[in-house]
Amino acid sequence: MEVGMLVPDGRSASLEEVVSLLSPQRTPQLSPFSDSALALCAGLSQAIFRDREAARFPELLALAFWMRRAELVSLRSQFRATSSPELIAVPRGLVFHIPPSNVDTIFVYSWLLAVLAGNRNCIRMSSRRTPQSEILLRLLRDSLERADQHLQHNTIIVSYGHNPEITEALSKACDVRVIWGGDHTVGLIRSVPLAIHAREMVFPDRSSFAVIRAETYLSLSQQSQQKLAEQFYNDSYWFDQMACSSPKLLVWCGSGADTRHASQAFWAALDGCISTRGFAAPAAIHMKKLVFSCESILDLPVSEYYRSREVTVLTLDSLKNYARQHSGGGLFFTTRVDQLSDLVPFLARKDQTLTYFGFDTDELTTFAISLGGKAIDRMVPIGQALQFSRFWDGHDLLREFCRFVHIPPPTVDLEPQNDSRRT
Repeated sequence: MEVGMLVPDGRSASLEEVVSLLSPQRTPQLSPFSDSALALCAGLSQAIFRDREAARFPELLALAFWMRRAELVSLRSQFRATSSPELIAVPRGLVFHIPPSNVDTIFVYSWLLAVLAGNRNCIRMSSRRTPQSEILLRLLRDSLERADQHLQHNTIIVSYGHNPEITEALSKACDVRVIWGGDHTVGLIRSVPLAIHAREMVFPDRSSFAVIRAETYLSLSQQSQQKLAEQFYNDSYWFDQMACSSPKLLVWCGSGADTRHASQAFWAALDGCISTRGFAAPAAIHMKKLVFSCESILDLPVSEYYRSREVTVLTLDSLKNYARQHSGGGLFFTTRVDQLSDLVPFLARKDQTLTYFGFDTDELTTFAISLGGKAIDRMVPIGQALQFSRFWDGHDLLREFCRFVHIPPPTVDLEPQNDSRRT
């Protein structure tokens, strides 16, 4: 059974050979945050920054910025600050990553944290690759060739069709399986058994939204309103609004008069931002948005419909029956509430990221506590929706990729007994 081995050498290999190459006997593990692993990741960041093709894609530059050396050193300091003399962090072993096809950079974020933790890695990539993913593959292959010899075969990237036998063999060989994708994909792969000791992290379909306090927004200068629109654009239009953390719903907090004025100014500013950037979605995206909008108007309490070239806004009188289906491509639902706590009954476990403007930390903390864990894993300012972190979907990924050996001090200090029978 043949498997396309994209990294390290871009050739076809038998499944048996791939599994053998991933064994700990062939590729030794390193301790968390080894100098060689940090150098590999920082080197990949520099390679992305220097690459002319990568410079055309802001999501690749954002990835490179996140994994620059200064950020990795900070990450190492954070990790070590949470350790104790009694807990020894060691790698889990082999991490099998299954990334989605619609977010080209996510496999690098997942891989980076796993390799920094000292693990061996196998990444399964779709055959439907974008220019961004091809650039990353090329640069990662080059970076591994220049890495310390212990890391040169630490990562294998494979490509194969929907073959459950291959997935099962790699799943049984791994110690951690990471699945990024829709609910259907996660369900299919979860049906494939893991080794009895292995653990699994899944990142299924999620929904995200933005909240803006209308009064605070209206107090901004026109220049600041435009800047907020640009930040909202970055959250929404990368990856055609299909990233799990991209907002699909915008909630205004405040009185009816304030929210009407703020909403009109906000969408006008977003239109201006899109025009300045010269963004134009393909015709197929426009048709998909139009069909979805018509269906939503029939099914939901839509009171207003706004449409420009690249922005479609459906105003909801209430969030009743809002099911979180979405077409992507610059379509936004919007509604109004008096205060943040009014959203509590509506939110569900599927809701992942809240991007906000006009709220302080105390208000957000109170809101998070009131949710009682039923929803929301991230609350970040507008403009940071796609900014990846070691904390994702409620997991601390860096610690998830480690095992912790507990070595407590002795509880009783035993002294040798004096034996009076000895002379």
